[in-house]
Amino acid sequence: MIYRLVYPIISTPETQGPGQTMSNDDKASDHIDDSNKQTLTSQCGSDNSDDKLKEKCAVFGVYNAHSASREVYFGLYSLQHRGQESSGIASSDGSKIHVHKSNGLVAQVYEEKDFDHLKGEIAIGHNRYSTSGGTLHQHNQPVHRSGDPIALAHNGNLPSTKALEVFLTKNNIDIEHLNDSEMMYEAVKVEMAKGKSLADAVTETYHLFTGAFALLIMSNDELVAIQDPYGIRPLSIGKLNGGFAFSSETCALDTVNAQFIKDVEPGEMIVASRKALPNGEFKAEIKTYNLVKGERKLDIFEFVYFARPDSKLLGKRVYEVRQNFGKTLAIENPIKADVVIPVPESAIPAAIGYSIESGIQYQQGLIKNRYIGRTFIMPDQRLRDKSVQMKLIPVPEVLEGKRVIVIDDSIVRGTTTGKIVKMLRQAGAKEVHVMISSPPVKYPDFYGINTPYQKDLIAANKTVEEICEYIGADSLSYLSYDGLVRSTGLPESSFNTSMFNGKYPLDIQERAEDIKTITL
Repeated sequence: MIYRLVYPIISTPETQGPGQTMSNDDKASDHIDDSNKQTLTSQCGSDNSDDKLKEKCAVFGVYNAHSASREVYFGLYSLQHRGQESSGIASSDGSKIHVHKSNGLVAQVYEEKDFDHLKGEIAIGHNRYSTSGGTLHQHNQPVHRSGDPIALAHNGNLPSTKALEVFLTKNNIDIEHLNDSEMMYEAVKVEMAKGKSLADAVTETYHLFTGAFALLIMSNDELVAIQDPYGIRPLSIGKLNGGFAFSSETCALDTVNAQFIKDVEPGEMIVASRKALPNGEFKAEIKTYNLVKGERKLDIFEFVYFARPDSKLLGKRVYEVRQNFGKTLAIENPIKADVVIPVPESAIPAAIGYSIESGIQYQQGLIKNRYIGRTFIMPDQRLRDKSVQMKLIPVPEVLEGKRVIVIDDSIVRGTTTGKIVKMLRQAGAKEVHVMISSPPVKYPDFYGINTPYQKDLIAANKTVEEICEYIGADSLSYLSYDGLVRSTGLPESSFNTSMFNGKYPLDIQERAEDIKTITL
């Protein structure tokens, strides 16, 4: 143990908590809602018309809180932007773990009756955008097998699972249908079967987890949070009334009125547990361990696109950093225009920043249909071709006869950007100048983001001039790499920037064969 943080929290023995036996009504509460799986599973993630990078997962956990599963529900609701294909919650009543998970958005997955089963003061939850293993419903999280002593929720991705495969095979575990998250779960179970505590089992297996992970693992009496050695995915902890909350982003801590304590550090394990006091009350505490020497390399795309603007990352408000991106973009790429508009929602702060720095008027020239979201009704090809028009509606009065600067956070394949440019011209724009508040995306991600193969990334195959011609814009400008880092107010060493420069801090092992160096 390197160092220890203890936050004493007192609760009375009458409070329902770890160790208390629930009624017989709860024995059938492990619930996986598969009633709609044939309809939903075949459609989730199959629509590639949205030319955006997607974060794959969100995790949220609560320890020592009354109705923990309800707190987790509200946390997951605030983290919906990080995963829209499925959602799940696991809770413990002190003697058994109960689970409910299904395909769909948070508001669709849970009903009031589900929380009658999700009893207890410990709970973890997960929102998923397909990770390793694809979109099949059996890979929904939290990972839990009926009767097992743990549940696991994972944000990130392991580019190689060779070490886990060797370990599990030696221990006679069938790995044929397991994804990376499930392999980690099984490895921890192997060690717990030898009599180890949850914390000791995680410590023993940590070296097998070769990739990016922000993990929450719960047993009937403990909750463990761990980060990979580079802290590529965010994970924070806060005080919540009489307990603790763990979240992929601070915005969800705010939602449940949790007081931010700290970010989980790279290579760190935090263990939340309770112990009885001589007077019969309980003390909840967190103990902090350094499993390996860590070095922070947060994925800088959390600032560019993924994180909600009201979240804080490494002490910086995401909204302010994105506004800085826009200001720097205006300094680096001055242009004469009449109006600046964003592609909503994530580009709004950058467009405001560009307007402030350039003096060019900011307007909302594109209105987002907020109720489109992710749909589980598969559109026919005619509607798929109109996907951009379904999501974004131009305002002709803002655009007609104007020289328009349109700000977006990134270009992936280029298909959506081209449709937006065409739409703006049809609405009367005299000129369309595209500004991107990040550098060109030239390399795929292997740490938990849904990027296409490198061959499908337009900046890996075309110059800026060629991309400009492809999307039909009058000009195209990107924020420089140096400008991106400088705008965060943090040192370059704090970040994973592999999607821009191909420098992967965590060894991607056999996946390196899929990468070519880009000189465009």
